[in-house]
Amino acid sequence: MSDSMADLPNVDATLLHKPDTTSLFSPKRASHAPRFLLLYGSLRERSYSRLVAEEAARLLQALGGDTRLFNPSGLPLVDDATSENHPKVRELHELVQWSEGMVWSSPERHGAMTGLMKTQIDWIPLSVGAVRPTQGKTLAVMQVSGGSQSFNAVNQMRLLGRWMRMLTIPNQSSVAKAYQEFDDTGRMKCSPYYDRIVDVVEELMKFTLLTRDAAPYLVDRYSERRCR
Repeated sequence: MSDSMADLPNVDATLLHKPDTTSLFSPKRASHAPRFLLLYGSLRERSYSRLVAEEAARLLQALGGDTRLFNPSGLPLVDDATSENHPKVRELHELVQWSEGMVWSSPERHGAMTGLMKTQIDWIPLSVGAVRPTQGKTLAVMQVSGGSQSFNAVNQMRLLGRWMRMLTIPNQSSVAKAYQEFDDTGRMKCSPYYDRIVDVVEELMKFTLLTRDAAPYLVDRYSERRCR
């Protein structure tokens, strides 16, 4: 035992691994398009959070990504007794398992993300068997507001992403007075807000390509090795 390990009596030296640079920097690289799940937090006919998610999906596809938008219409409340086998719940679970990165786009309502957005996040399981289906996946957070710019919803979603062990990218998007930022066809107008969404999507793609193949190693933890 090295002198440094001798000073750590509570650590199992056989389970404390020095970083493996090969696993970090040279993992076997996947060749398929990065897979992204996009969630939005409003069911209004002209839902700006959905329009933002759709624009993000177009950008991800242009950068070489594979995207799926989940339509939360009909998703039951989390505590419904019969909801575990609900088709919308199964669909969401399958999409979470399929994805390698996510975009969460919510309106800000009463100073927070919407209940619909939180319901979708609450339905994402923290474990499937021994696997956490969200850990190691990348996440970008976006919000729209009816008034002046705010960051309450993105800050909440960022906290939840961290709780779910996701790699939440540094950049984020907050679109103020969203009703002014889209044309009659639902496409976002050219503006600094649009440019910021492009920034976020570019960063999400880069972080996903950088980390997806190393994710199993990145989330391998001493505490969990002790319990095996």
